Parts: sequence; C-alpha cells; structure tokens
Amino acid sequence: MVAEAEATDDESYAIDCPVLITERLVMRPPRESDIEQLVALADNRHVAEMLARMPHPYGEAEARAFLAMTASRRAGIAYALTLAGTETFVGCAGLNTTDRGLELGYWIGEPYWKRGYATEAAHALVDLAFQRTTIQVLHASTRVINPASRRVIHKCGFQYAGQGMLNSIVAGQAPVERYRLDRKTWTSLRNWVHF
Repeated sequence: MVAEAEATDDESYAIDCPVLITERLVMRPPRESDIEQLVALADNRHVAEMLARMPHPYGEAEARAFLAMTASRRAGIAYALTLAGTETFVGCAGLNTTDRGLELGYWIGEPYWKRGYATEAAHALVDLAFQRTTIQVLHASTRVINPASRRVIHKCGFQYAGQGMLNSIVAGQAPVERYRLDRKTWTSLRNWVHF
C-alpha cells in the first residue's frame, strides 16, 4: 500500500471516522495507548520502504506525530487495526486525500502478514468511502515490487489505471502501479455478494 496524503478542502471527501467492526478486526481511531505496539510494528524497514510517509527508524516521537496528524484529519482518516477480542494492534489503514482524489491506504505489521487482515480492512474502508461520501472514484496504489498489496487491491475490485512515481521517505523515488474503483463497479460487486 502506498498513501500519498495531501490536504484538501473538498467537502466531497469529508468523512467521519466511525468504529468499524469486521469479522476479525476492530478498526478505530489510533490512540496514545497504541504507541508501544505501533512503534514495535512500524520500526521495520520492510514496512517503511513500501510507504510514502513512514520514516525509518520509527520511534515514539514518530508515533506521537502520527497520532497528532490523524487527530487533525487534515488529509483524511486513519484507523488502528486491532484484533477483535484482544485489541492487539496489527497495523493501520485509512482514506487519504490526494491530488487524484480519495485514496485507500494500509499497512500491516510483519508478524501479521499473510493472514488477510489488509484485505479485510480494505473492504471495510472501500464500503465506508462509497457509503459516506459522494465520490465517484476511489484510488489505490502500490509499489511495483509489492505483490501482496496488489492482491489486496485486486480483491477489492480495483482496476489498473497506470503507473507513476512515489516519493518515499525511505525508498526515495520509486515506481508504483495506480488503481481505481468507480462507484458503479463497487455497486455491482456489492450486489453480486448477495446472490
């Protein structure tokens, strides 16, 4: 996942940050009690090099800056992904405003990879974006070297929209694949689930 947040005043992107409950996750706003687990998972070069804004090394100061940024909601909304029942912090996901529009973003801590948490969180955020805003298109992008993220994006119904470059704090200029999901396709996919 790659999320390139930029502030915008477009009200069509305005969105609440309700707690979301999925089959295995409780998705809620990040809070100070997450800092220790956040630092433990985010201080990982393998995670940071796939993202635009995550620094490495990642310590308490970076975690506190992240919490302050998410509380302001200047560039979208962010969720702490926690396991239902245990509240174990496993990663973050969100909807960020970019120059292209609203963009889905997510990361999962390495100990929790390959368990489907990113897909579960992404599905919930795709639904939230289309149900709570007037957007017609939702965007996503991934580093070209990240097949796991590409699979998440495909499972959510996104279609390939081209390539671009990411300015990553850790990786520098890196190629990304861009994807888009329009409201009509999302509606069709939601209707297919009910058969």
